[in-house]
Amino acid sequence: MKAMERTRNVLGLAQVVGILALVNVLVGTIGAPLLTPAALAEAEKPLRIVAFGDSLTSGYGLRSSQSFPVQLQKALKKRGHNVVVTNAGVAGDTTSGGLERLAWAVPDGTDAVIVELGANDALRGIDPKVTRANMEKIIANLKARHIPILLAGMRSPANWGDGYADDFDAVFPDLARANGLIFYPFFLDGVVLDPKLNQSDGMHPAPKGVAVIVKRMLPSVEELITRAQARRTGTTKS
Repeated sequence: MKAMERTRNVLGLAQVVGILALVNVLVGTIGAPLLTPAALAEAEKPLRIVAFGDSLTSGYGLRSSQSFPVQLQKALKKRGHNVVVTNAGVAGDTTSGGLERLAWAVPDGTDAVIVELGANDALRGIDPKVTRANMEKIIANLKARHIPILLAGMRSPANWGDGYADDFDAVFPDLARANGLIFYPFFLDGVVLDPKLNQSDGMHPAPKGVAVIVKRMLPSVEELITRAQARRTGTTKS
C-alpha cells in the first residue's frame, strides 16, 4: 500500500511539473504576455530590411544577383531567417542625396535599415561637419519611426590629409554611440585595396568581395534582426 501511495504521489508531482512547464512555454518567460493572434500573424511575415546606401550597396558594376542586398538575403535565409532585403542603393549618392530621398527609399512598413553612406562625401572632400549633420538627420528620422538601425562606418582616403581623415572617420562611431545603434565599423573591411576582391577600378567590390562583406557583417545583421523581431512583437520599446 505504501508503495502504491508513493507511486501516486510521484505521478501527481510529475503531472504538476508538466502543467507548469506547459504554462511556461505558453507564456514564454515568467511575467511575459501571451502574443495575440494578430501579433503571431505579424511575426510570421518576412522581416523587411532596407539596405540604404550608395554604389557599394546598389552593386555598381555587378549583376543584380551579385549585389550586397541579394547576397545578404541569400546568406540570411540559409541561416534560417525569414527576411526580404530591399536594394535602396543609388550610385554616386552622398549623405545629402540620401537624406533627400530617405522618405521614399525607406517606406512605411520597413522593419530594419542598414545605413551605408559617406564614401562619396569622402571622395569629394565634403566637410565632415556636413556629413555628420546629414547622418544625424537620417538617424533621427529613422529613430522617430522606431526602425532599428545598423550603421556601417566609412573611412576617408588618405589624399585629404590626416586632419580631414580624423574628423571624417570619427563621424560614424560617434553617431553610433550617441544613438545606441548597432555599428559595423567599416563596410569595406577585409576587401579594400585587395585586387582579388575588387573590380578593375579598385574601389568597388567584385562578387567575391561582396561575399566577404556579407560574411563579416552577418553577426551584426543578425543582431539587427533580433531588435527588429522584438520591436515587431512588442517586447521592446525601441
